[in-house]
Amino acid sequence: MAKANSEDRATYVVTKAVDTENEVIREALEILARRLVKSTQSFCSPADTRNYLTLTLADRPHEMFCVIWLDAQNRLIAFDEMFRGTLTQTSVYPREVVKEALKHNAAAVILCHNHPSGVPTPSRADELLTTELKAALAYVDVRILDHIIVAGMETVSFAERGLI
Repeated sequence: MAKANSEDRATYVVTKAVDTENEVIREALEILARRLVKSTQSFCSPADTRNYLTLTLADRPHEMFCVIWLDAQNRLIAFDEMFRGTLTQTSVYPREVVKEALKHNAAAVILCHNHPSGVPTPSRADELLTTELKAALAYVDVRILDHIIVAGMETVSFAERGLI
């Protein structure tokens, strides 16, 4: 009996540690979200954007394609997880992205998705999708400011690589 109690306590301690980590992550996300939402200045902090996206997408076991909707002064309107995929791919429909842009009355967007593989390098498909979305959104006067890929704790910015 004593051995079972010892094992139960060990399991409980591990679970408690994970619960504590999850709570810290939730609090960090809330702080970053408040910073982004309450900002009266233009959306001009790539560091805050990357931190938020890393905390939001890094541990997802499947690909997620998300959009940060911005107004004409690049202030945050909303953050949407638009498409969920599998371990290695997500289907993204430009028509749906354009519909949401109009719904939010967005002037600009930051596209983002994760790579559960842990490798943040953009694929050729990522580059083609960005080009396709840029053209589709341009028809309704919405600019793409960046496309950020999150892979674990690493991020890659299309804008910084000259791909936008």
